[in-house]
Amino acid sequence: MPELAEVDYFRKQWNSGLGLRISRVTTHPWTHVYRDCDPVDLVASLAGNRLVHSETHGKQMLFRTDRSGWLGIHLGMTGSLSWTTQVDFDDGYAHLVLQTSDGWLIFEDLRQFGRVLFEVNSEPPSWWSNLPPEIMDVEFSFDYFQTLLRRRLGAQLKPMLLMQDLFPGIGNWMADEILWCARLAPSRRVRSLHLAEVRTLHQKIHWVAKRSLEIVGDDWGEFPDAWLFKHRWKDGGNCPKTGKPLKRERIGGRTTCWSPSWQQ
Repeated sequence: MPELAEVDYFRKQWNSGLGLRISRVTTHPWTHVYRDCDPVDLVASLAGNRLVHSETHGKQMLFRTDRSGWLGIHLGMTGSLSWTTQVDFDDGYAHLVLQTSDGWLIFEDLRQFGRVLFEVNSEPPSWWSNLPPEIMDVEFSFDYFQTLLRRRLGAQLKPMLLMQDLFPGIGNWMADEILWCARLAPSRRVRSLHLAEVRTLHQKIHWVAKRSLEIVGDDWGEFPDAWLFKHRWKDGGNCPKTGKPLKRERIGGRTTCWSPSWQQ
C-alpha cells in the first residue's frame, strides 16, 4: 500500500493538469472505488471544471476545483495517479480519467481497494477537515505524542504505529524503519518505554517521514543502503548497522522486519 511519501509522489503527478479545463470525464462506475461516491454526479460536476489545488494528508489526497468541488482519492493497496499526453494510453485499470487540452489525468487501481470521494461545498468536506493531525504538522508535538501514547499503554509499538487515526500515512515499511532508527523492538509495549525512548521515537517518526518525502515525494528516488528499507523485503537480509541477520515475523497481524542485535 502506498504510504505517506508515495502518496505525495502520486499527488504531484496530477499537478501537470492543475489549471487546465476538464473537457471530458470517464469513469468505470461498476468498480468498487465509487462505493462512497455517485459516479454520475461526479462526471456532471467535474466536466468543465479545473483542478486548482492539491494536497495530501497521510494516505489520502484532496484536489480542489475552481467551482467549490472537492475530489478526494485514496489509493488503497495498488492505486496510482499519472499524467500522460499519449492518446493511446492503456486504460485497462483506469477507474477515473480526466481529459484536458494538454493530456489526461488517470487514476488506476488494479485491486480496487482505493476510493473516490466528491463533494461540492464552499468549505473542505468533513471527511477531510476531521482527519487527525499529520505527523509533519506543528500540531504533532511531543506533548501531543505523549497524549497519544497514554491512551495506548498496552499496545505493541508496531501495531500502534499503523493506526491511521493516530499516525496518518505510516504503513508497514515506515513503521519498521522508524522502530529500527529508534532502536526499539516492535513487540514492546508502550508502557515499557522510558521518557528518553519516547523522545527518540517521536524524533524518528518526524525524521523518517521528512527524509522519505525528500527522497520519494519528488522523483521516486532510491533510499540509501544504510536504511533498513533496502534490506527488509526478503529472508536472509542483514542489519545495516550490525551486519547480523534480520528477523522477519508477524506482529499484530503484519509482517515485520527488525534487528534483534540492534533493537531492544
